[in-house]
Order: sequence, then C-alpha cells, then structure tokens
Amino acid sequence: MSEKINQNFKIWSEIPFDKDTQKETINLKLNNIENFNDSFYKDLEFGTGGMRGIMGVGPNRVNKYTFGKNTQAIADIINLKRVESSVVIGHDCRNNSRELSLEVANIFSANNIKVFIFDSLKPTPLISYAVRQLDCICGIVLTASHNPPEYNGYKVYWKDGGQIVPPVDKEIIEKINKTDYSSIKFSPKNDLIKILDENTEEEFKKLSIKTARIGNSDRSKLKVVFTALHGTSFKLIPEILKSSGYSDVKFVENQMIPDGNFTNVNSSNPEDINALEQAIILGKKYDSDIIIGTDPDADRFGIAVKNNNNEYVLINGNQAMVVMTDYLLSKENKLNDKFIASTVVSTPMMDKISELNDIKFFKSLTGFKWIGKMINDYPEMKFIGGGEESFGYLIGDFVRDKDAITSSLLACEICSELKSQNSSFYNRLIECYIKYGFYKERLFTLKKEGKKGADEINKIINGFKVNPPKKLLDDDIKFVEDYASSTKINVTTGSKSEIKLPKTNMIIFESNKGYRVAVRPSGTEPKIKYYFSVNTKLGRKNDFELKNIELDNKLDKLTENFTKY
Repeated sequence: MSEKINQNFKIWSEIPFDKDTQKETINLKLNNIENFNDSFYKDLEFGTGGMRGIMGVGPNRVNKYTFGKNTQAIADIINLKRVESSVVIGHDCRNNSRELSLEVANIFSANNIKVFIFDSLKPTPLISYAVRQLDCICGIVLTASHNPPEYNGYKVYWKDGGQIVPPVDKEIIEKINKTDYSSIKFSPKNDLIKILDENTEEEFKKLSIKTARIGNSDRSKLKVVFTALHGTSFKLIPEILKSSGYSDVKFVENQMIPDGNFTNVNSSNPEDINALEQAIILGKKYDSDIIIGTDPDADRFGIAVKNNNNEYVLINGNQAMVVMTDYLLSKENKLNDKFIASTVVSTPMMDKISELNDIKFFKSLTGFKWIGKMINDYPEMKFIGGGEESFGYLIGDFVRDKDAITSSLLACEICSELKSQNSSFYNRLIECYIKYGFYKERLFTLKKEGKKGADEINKIINGFKVNPPKKLLDDDIKFVEDYASSTKINVTTGSKSEIKLPKTNMIIFESNKGYRVAVRPSGTEPKIKYYFSVNTKLGRKNDFELKNIELDNKLDKLTENFTKY
C-alpha cells in the first residue's frame, strides 16, 4: 500500500470527518481492498469545467467532502471580491444529487452568500440561464451527464452564464488545492437560502419558444416521439412542444420518469443509437416523422429520422449541426455582424457553410464553454447558432451552454416545415452535402482506466508526436497541429504558425484532400478519443448512396490503420 493511500486513510478515519464516513472508510479497507485503493490513491481532480467521478467514500470519489472542498474554495473566492453575491444551484436526476445540492447550498450560506436553489431536478440549460436572470456570480449544477449510474458531478458556471474559463477556472483549481477539509463550513444560515418558484422556469420556456419557433408550417401535422431517458427534460420539452403547436407527440412513458438508475434505458447517452431503441419502436408504430431523446441533464440531444428507404437512422451531432445552422441562416435577412461557431474536432462543413454564406465563423477547443465564451468576446456581434460533434447545439444567447431543450424545438420546426414542402430532415442533409461538400465523420474511443490508463493515453499521444504518420489513407499529410505546443506545421513547406487557442493535450493531422484525424484524451471520462473526417464531392441526390458507402469504407480503413498506429 502506497504512502499516499496510508496518509489519506488516516485523514479520513479521524475528525473533521463524521462518524459515518470514518466507519465507511475503515469498512472499505477491510472488505474491498481494490476499491479502497482506487478510492484513496489520489484526490478526485477538479478539471477546467468541474468535477466528475464515482460516488463513494474517499478523496478520489464524489461525496459531500470532495464537493464541499470545491464549494468552500469558490465561496472563499467570492468573498474575497468583497461584493454582495448570490449563487444558483440545480441538479439532475442522479442518485444523491438532491442531497449533495443541499450540502452545497448549506456551505455557501454558511459563508454568508445568498443561495437560490430549485425545488427539484432541473435541466442544465435552465441553470445557465438562471445565473444571468437572477444576477448571480456563480451557478452550480450537480450532474454527471450521460455517465453510468454510479457517477455524479459538479459543474460550475460564472456570472456570464457560461462555464468557467481562464482565468477563473485556474483560480478555482488553485484555491481548491489549498483548501483543507477542516475548513469546510457545513452549518447553514437558512435565512440566506431561497427555494425558487416557477417564474424562472416560465421565463426560460418563453425565451426558448421565442428563439426556436421560427418555422412556417402547420405544426399539428408533424408526428413526434420523445423520450427523456429518465432525465430532467421530462417536463419542459413536452410543455414547450405543446405550447408551440405540436399536438401529435407520443412519449416513451416508462422513460419519462426521472430515475438515477436509468432502469428502462439501454443507454442514457443520445450519441448511442441504443438509447433511442424503445423510442424507435414507438416511432414505427405511429409512423413518426422525428424521434428525439435528451441526456439526463438535457444539454445534449439525439434525433432519429427516416431515410429514403423509410428506415429510422440516428442523425449524429455533426449532421444535426449542419442542417440546423443552414436552416437558421436561411431565416436571416442580413448576415453582417453575426457569427456561427463550432469546435476544432467537429465537421469541416461548418467552414464551408461560413464561406458560402459569407458569415463570420469562429472555432474553439473541444468543450462548449469556449463557444459560450465567444458570445462574451464579441458583444457587438449576434450569435446565430453553433455546436459540436458530441450532440450539443446552442441557438441564440439567452443560454450560454449547449441546450437540448431549445434545440429539440428547432429540430421539430425544421422537420415540420420540410414536411409541408414534401421534403424531410434527411433530404435537407443531402442537399447540404451537395451545397457544401459531402463530409462524414466518425468518433472512435478506447477506455483506459486508472493511473495505468492515463499513462497509456499520454504514451499514445506522445507517440504520434515523436513518430507522426506520413499519410491519411493514400493522401499525404499536409498539416500537423500540436495543441500542447500551440504549433501548426505545414509538412510540405516546413513552415510553422501559432495556434491561437489555449493549450491542450491534442494533436490533429490533416491531409491534402482535407481528411482529418484528431487525437485527445477525454476531459470527463477515462478514454482516448479519435475523431476521423473524410470527404468527397456530391453532384446530385441520386449519387448519395454510393458516395455514402465510399466514405464509410474510407472511415473503416482510416479507423483500422490509425488506431493500430
């Protein structure tokens, strides 16, 4: 047993930890040494957006003490600013989320900070909105997104309604690392804690409808199937769809009940087609036009629509982003002083959309916090919409993070208008491929858990830097982008340029034909991620199926070759 584990065990076996925690610590050591070692060998890391981990006892687990350190550190930072401040707290459907959110509220109030807390579970986009609507300095959401049931997380928003970015994130991390468990103030000042009424949620609903209800059709004719996947959208999305005129909506009833164990779903991740399995069965029964599912905290969504063979297919995040952005731009009269946004690992089609529509386009690192930051960085410009490959999209700026609530309404608006024109979401996607170029992407992940896994991930990425590939398929590599050193190298000329984005552990290869591969560790899970993109020209709709197979074959070969590298 390492010295670090022994040291942590001694700390957690004594005061200031309560008797139940002390007892649980000792029992874990006696009865499950493997779990004990993993729970105590390190501190659970607070990353640049927050913390996520398995619930349990110990410094490498989610519990009231690890979340308590986060909260105490943030409270200390707020109080150092010497201004009267307030925070807003929300949580999702996960086990222990309500209890942990109340602990967080207690700690803020104990530090003389006014707390607004929702009366029950709420979608993450609502908390992003509430930060600005309630004029708070900070917002906290207890959520682990689509992670398995044993996980929970701590997500931090700042006064602009966006996730924390430099320098605030670094300041918080440094403060957490200096905070001792004994300094956490758990005794609440109840007069500083206010339970929020329905007003904030009602205002959010109105803005969501105002922002996304932009189509021109008889919405009652669209057949919709929706599933909340046991998450927080079970109330808001049905209400918004009904208020917007969508009367033919069917629900996967056994998945509309909030449940931290996700009892009736094969997956709570809308990136996974298995998450929509029951919804697709229901869709087939009623011949639905669109099927929608949202993840547990309702910031990401997945949709399935019928292809030209009348089969339901999952529309991935890149495809949804392209169609939504193209549609939004078609509704704008002028594009001066407006912009769209995406990330460096998302589809290059967004670049083409920008070029052909003559609209400003900004790219960020992976993570929606950077897109939220753009809205603050360019206040003189109107943000139209933007997204990322991982099934997140944002319309307008009343929310400063990805928003599955409003995006789901927009998806229905698109489908409804296209149906009235004897077209479909799928056909609009093909039209975008003809207009902007046929780009197709694929995400491949490898799970690498624990310290050994983290070391393997770094070894793989460093291996690409030391011995980079020469080709992507049959095409010579033209650019190598190393985001850890902020360097972009033109392999053909040998010239170097600076990548003007924050440093991160990622490398991207791009070939002469525009094939791309990005490799990075996940920021929220013990995985290494490979992002593949290939492209071709599509001249007419009749060629789509053959070109689609051609790109799939290229992605198969690229994935096989590259992940063995």
